Amino acid sequence: MQKIKKIFKYFKYKIFAKYRKGYGVHSPFLYHFVRENLYGNRYFYAFDDIAELRYDLLCSDEKISVTDFGVGSEKMKDNIRKVRDIAKYSAVSEKFGEMLFKTVEYYKPKTILELGTSLGIGTLYLALPDSKATIYTIEGCPETAKKASDNFKELNVKNIKQLIGNINDKLPELLNGIDKLDFVYFDGNHRKDATLNYFYQCLTKAHNDTIFYFDDIHLSEGMEEAWKEIKKNEKVTLTVDLFFSGIVFFRKELSKEDFTVNF
Repeated sequence: MQKIKKIFKYFKYKIFAKYRKGYGVHSPFLYHFVRENLYGNRYFYAFDDIAELRYDLLCSDEKISVTDFGVGSEKMKDNIRKVRDIAKYSAVSEKFGEMLFKTVEYYKPKTILELGTSLGIGTLYLALPDSKATIYTIEGCPETAKKASDNFKELNVKNIKQLIGNINDKLPELLNGIDKLDFVYFDGNHRKDATLNYFYQCLTKAHNDTIFYFDDIHLSEGMEEAWKEIKKNEKVTLTVDLFFSGIVFFRKELSKEDFTVNF
């Protein structure tokens, strides 16, 4: 029943979502975001490197023991999982990963946080645009984090700092040691309370140019409730609903608006 509801919501999104390729957008800021980052045709060699790594993971028969602090996977119920299944069902897609890469390359955030490393595919999309940026990534499962570390070494990426442990414990420790957050990728625990908890903690380090990116905002009723609360926050100005993810901007020069964009 839950799967059927999600399919219905997706079809509803595709019918009512607007602004494909920026058409009809009156906000100059959003227009440039849609044209450059969602539908821009900029190509980077790093895309091929990540795609090759993804292919290797999808062909892997290696098994690891997964410690899951979130809602768990709808596809993978056992704790002993094949790496290829994790890559197939948990890793960010190529479409959204390349969008993340182009967003980081375009806005040039220097301090980036990822909540939920998994195999590190998403982390690489965040790290490769700028070797001078620092990417902090928190992963609760030691074996998954080890596999991600191997992947970072495979692509010779050195600007990623891994933190291994429960996000509930590691996030406050990290925030105490940094001055600001320029970009945050929320993909660690897809529950309402956890998502809002992480949002409010990270909000204390947000500034005018910070970007928050939330995965699976329509995964469940709880996640949709969390997304609605985030949009209403007084510090949030512009939000973009892409169905599978949501993007939040805090720029005071923008009017407070919520957009659903066809992507």
